[in-house]
Amino acid sequence: MHQKLTLAIEKGQDGWYVGYIEELPSVMSQGKTIEELKENILDALHLFLEVQKEESKKLSRGKKFFRRKLEFA
Repeated sequence: MHQKLTLAIEKGQDGWYVGYIEELPSVMSQGKTIEELKENILDALHLFLEVQKEESKKLSRGKKFFRRKLEFA
């Protein structure tokens, strides 16, 4: 299953494209072209998710948790 996210794009005054993921507005990036922006936003998303996972692990230290993979459409 794949989840689709929405990339909001704006062309800045300097000609660069700036964008963020509407469902996760703190994930943002820029690029000289829309294709470069898409690549950069995916890198930013992966980094965001990695950081969130590490923060979650810190919160659950010392507690009895179990984890299951979640897939959604």
